[in-house]
Amino acid sequence: MSSLGELQRLGSSTAGPPRKRDNRAAFFFLSPWFAGLVLITAGPVAASFVLGFTDYNLIQPPEFNGLENFQRMLHDERLHHALGVTFTYVFVSVPLQLAFALGLALLLDRGMRGLAFYRSVFYLPSLLGTSVAIAVLWRQIFGADGLFNQVLGWFGVQGQSWISDPGTALSTLIVLNVWTFGAPMVIFLAGLRQIPVMYYEAAAVDGASKARQFRSITLPLLSPIIFFNLVLQIIHAFQSFTQAFVVSGGTGGPSDSTMFYTLYLYQRGFHSFDMGYASALAWLLLVIIAIFTAINFWASKRWVFYDD
Repeated sequence: MSSLGELQRLGSSTAGPPRKRDNRAAFFFLSPWFAGLVLITAGPVAASFVLGFTDYNLIQPPEFNGLENFQRMLHDERLHHALGVTFTYVFVSVPLQLAFALGLALLLDRGMRGLAFYRSVFYLPSLLGTSVAIAVLWRQIFGADGLFNQVLGWFGVQGQSWISDPGTALSTLIVLNVWTFGAPMVIFLAGLRQIPVMYYEAAAVDGASKARQFRSITLPLLSPIIFFNLVLQIIHAFQSFTQAFVVSGGTGGPSDSTMFYTLYLYQRGFHSFDMGYASALAWLLLVIIAIFTAINFWASKRWVFYDD
């Protein structure tokens, strides 16, 4: 009994401190993440916000200039052109990419053999599409002597340097973004697998065609997945940089036809050393993405359907 009492007293005396020790241990192991959040993310974000109101060339100390950087945006014709190029890229490539991803997901959902293999192969472009190597390869494919022109030559069509033509250079980057359909396709495929088969069986008994089943069953039940992919791909498209940088050699050419917003921001910051203006441009991009995200969430109330 005495030994049992001593164990109880020992347990009661150490009941409080272990929880504090556990908390200290948790904070200790989380400290690298908090340090990264402050030093790598939160700190630079706060610094860019402050620099957006300054004249800073990376050499001399920043000088406060109020709203001058934001006023310059109203008269910056090249910025307006970059916005037009970026909006065209987003509004054309994202719907095409999602439509292509959904079509392949519907095809794979039919239960073909080797589904895991095809799913992995189709997902691979999403892993490689934003790399420098693929951008270089894309420039070679659509060059004057590239693979695309060789295929056209089989049909007697004389090709051109699609990358060097201002009328088609942006289209090649749109095709590249559509090619990276793997990630949304996998998400679409997972969503299709969650739709109960009994809905389609009941619709087939009522005489509904495949097209009617797609409109009345698949699209409504898949609308949350479509909304999720739409938001993510719009954000990703607005942040596209590597493709345009590599294909155009960092110039946004030819004739600024591939001058993405992010590429113009990079040029202002690291070519012209106008870091104050570049910081203001970065915050404008954040506002643009936030506006489009808010519009999507507002519009989703009209076309996204949930179980509840």
